Amino acid sequence: MFRNYLDFIFCVQGGEILQETLTSNVTSDTVMLEYLNSDGTLITQLIDFKREVQVLKVFVLGEEERGQSQYQVMCFITHIPNDDFISSDAISKLRQKNPGTIRTAEENRGIMNKTMGILLYAFKVELLSKYAAALCSEAMDTTYTSYKDLEKWSKIYDMPISNLMTMVKIYRKPQEEVACSKLSNLWFSCLCRLELHIPWYPCSLKFCKSSDRTVDNYRCGIKTCKKGYRFSYFIKYKQLCLWDE
Repeated sequence: MFRNYLDFIFCVQGGEILQETLTSNVTSDTVMLEYLNSDGTLITQLIDFKREVQVLKVFVLGEEERGQSQYQVMCFITHIPNDDFISSDAISKLRQKNPGTIRTAEENRGIMNKTMGILLYAFKVELLSKYAAALCSEAMDTTYTSYKDLEKWSKIYDMPISNLMTMVKIYRKPQEEVACSKLSNLWFSCLCRLELHIPWYPCSLKFCKSSDRTVDNYRCGIKTCKKGYRFSYFIKYKQLCLWDE
């Protein structure tokens, strides 16, 4: 098993400096990125390249002054194309010449809106990826995906979508839910919105032209990007979505 652990320091909007850990595992063909926001929110991104699965796990501290005594853990599982992130093998070859350098992303890939109408049985997520199942073991009642993502995996795995639907605990259509931001009662169910960002990640390789015409272009670095996600998902109580106001 070959792994590579890298720590990067990056700057986000507003001048805030954060640190990120990037881990690649060539044997399992996975990559994990993790960083801690200044508000205590821990974001973990897992890419399983073989299964074309991305997991965004969010650990949110409770607001004690508003009656939240415990933390929350949510997992959002989506399909990811292989060209959205450089490979685990490429990351394993990265080296840090200047570990203390403060980095900024070269390209902004905007914000992706995702409506996650499906609540999954976390212990059945192994059908998609055993690594996703391990990461989301804490999110037993808060692991989400979308029907469109299930359709994509069904085609990729050449598997009837009915097989993947065995993971589904609850399936609700967005129009059936009221937005949490429109509710005043903290104990009603609603559609919560959570926005998170990956401020810096290696999104593609750079290739340079060789001066020798007999030699092909050669790899000469990486391109870095930032990307945001805006997830909409249903919850039992608005009390669990106090940030969406």
